[in-house]
Amino acid sequence: MFFLSLTARPLAAAGLLLVGCAVLISPAAAQPLPTGGAQEVRRAPQPGDCLRFREGGSGRLFKSPTWWLRGTVVEVRSEPRRLELCPRFDKPRQAFSVEDWTLLASALPCAGSAAALGREVEVTRVSLRVDAWETPWTRPHGESGWLFRGQFLDQPLRVGALLDLDAGWLESCAE
Repeated sequence: MFFLSLTARPLAAAGLLLVGCAVLISPAAAQPLPTGGAQEVRRAPQPGDCLRFREGGSGRLFKSPTWWLRGTVVEVRSEPRRLELCPRFDKPRQAFSVEDWTLLASALPCAGSAAALGREVEVTRVSLRVDAWETPWTRPHGESGWLFRGQFLDQPLRVGALLDLDAGWLESCAE
């Protein structure tokens, strides 16, 4: 998550954010653990900041490739979101389609249990101008995830294109 302290980061890295006694599912739950280093406290994104989205890079001895999308923040805004149940899929993560990943991303943040349903949370969103990316093109190169075949979810990547993203999914290019 973008604004968490070092002590809360292991929970966020595992895909969980505790709110009261309710459990929220973050995009990290749908992806491997982040590979970047953790800072004590991260500052809020500002227009002009370089941010990147990364996935992959899992493994201890032999690491899988890391795929990434890098861009420049154009706009930052805060939006209230009402929590709904997370979508359930009756298949392993490796079998998710682009449509499945898009459905999951559009539902985030979401509630993993009925206890948190209807709760309002503030989500920081950014408009990110795409600068560069590296995506897998075939399954042997990397499993189908949020970045695959020159796309971010269902959106084709082009230099200068604007993407609307949750700031919690991104990290500073300096990390």
